[in-house]
Amino acid sequence: MTEGSGSDRDAGRSAWTAAQSGAIARSADTVAPVIRPPETDPAESVHVWDTWLLRDRSGEMATVDGYRVAFSLTATSELLPGKRHDVAEIRYFYSRDGRRWHDGGPAFDGGSLGQRQWAGSALYDDGDVYVYYTAAGDGDASELTHTQRPAVAHGGRLVGAADGLTVDGEWDHEVLFEPDGTWYETGEQSRGMIYTFRDPWFFEDPTTGQTYLLFEANTPVPADSDACGGDAAREFNGSVGVAASPTGDPLEWELRPPLLDAVCVNQELERPHVVPADGRYYLFVSSHMHTFAPGIDGYDGLYGFVADSFRGEYRPLNGSGLVVTNPATAPFQAYSWMAFPHREEVLVQSFSNYFDFDGESLDEIAGLSTDEQLRRFGGTLAPTVRLAVDGDRTRIVGTLERWRMPLPEEPLPEPDTDDRRPGAAALEDRPIGVGVGDAGSYLSSGGERG
Repeated sequence: MTEGSGSDRDAGRSAWTAAQSGAIARSADTVAPVIRPPETDPAESVHVWDTWLLRDRSGEMATVDGYRVAFSLTATSELLPGKRHDVAEIRYFYSRDGRRWHDGGPAFDGGSLGQRQWAGSALYDDGDVYVYYTAAGDGDASELTHTQRPAVAHGGRLVGAADGLTVDGEWDHEVLFEPDGTWYETGEQSRGMIYTFRDPWFFEDPTTGQTYLLFEANTPVPADSDACGGDAAREFNGSVGVAASPTGDPLEWELRPPLLDAVCVNQELERPHVVPADGRYYLFVSSHMHTFAPGIDGYDGLYGFVADSFRGEYRPLNGSGLVVTNPATAPFQAYSWMAFPHREEVLVQSFSNYFDFDGESLDEIAGLSTDEQLRRFGGTLAPTVRLAVDGDRTRIVGTLERWRMPLPEEPLPEPDTDDRRPGAAALEDRPIGVGVGDAGSYLSSGGERG
């Protein structure tokens, strides 16, 4: 990895400001319907959370021998949900129809970097598979550590047959780049509550053909800086980082300046990804209520920005950046949103988090019994949210069932056009029938392959 040169290296960055984020508020356009637990757990043996699709260079969902593929962070379902990040392992799931999914098992048979794996993305390029992930922790350490390095696995192949999809061959694993301390904060520089250098996301610009890797990071802010008026908000310094591949090689990357930073606003801009639509670039990130700077009242939610080119300038969607959030009566029911295009809409997939909890902070979960912690945690994918996007505005127009991930050519039911949109019921603390979305979708580790 090297630092880049030329105009792209010197490009400016966009900012998510305190004034913009100060306008965050729930509305019928941004509140997802209340999630009910599925009648049966479709993946009883594992917790499932951060999930991403195998995509081609254009960003569309790829198919391998007729199967679409998803990768997820997982841990045994016997584990307390709050401990799952300490042992996270990437598994892959496959489906012929985007409804009925099958557990293929661990994506890697040993050899992965770090002590555990955190989120990333996956590229299918002329039969070659690249699984980008976060190598979390020092693999040589005897105790749990929290280093984070964007990494990639390549060399393995996905092979489909009538009875399923398997991994063939050996994976090679390598770290892609390290923080430079100038554009991107190092662990030693960090003073914030959470350090981030993770979540690599492959993106090829449809306009220029240039190839990028987005990632979550932090902007260095010196201790004596007068940023944020010199107060503690300086420690809230999340950013969306960028690396570029001048040749398009999925293994060769050079650091570039951030696309966007949130200094004085938010510490974590998780799982950044871009969806091109109508000649614009829609940048999405997930963030938590507790990672906003003092004085800014945000929610666990999907936040978004739009620009006329990949490098920006990005402006917040809906004025504040808020695109999707949870109802006030279930503020932590879903998290880790991933947007992907479908015809005239953008679909948003997430996982079911603590669906039956209305406390002010997830810290309160630790005070519950083991059985209660497990009962209140979803640990599977949430219903897919449907978004209508019009320039700088978005609105929720409906949902699909859990684990529903359609290809572009697959039609969807007509979206809700009633003035009482799905979020209206949630704003009134009145659950609607989201549970019906569970019908027709299942995940299996055996039996008939669909």
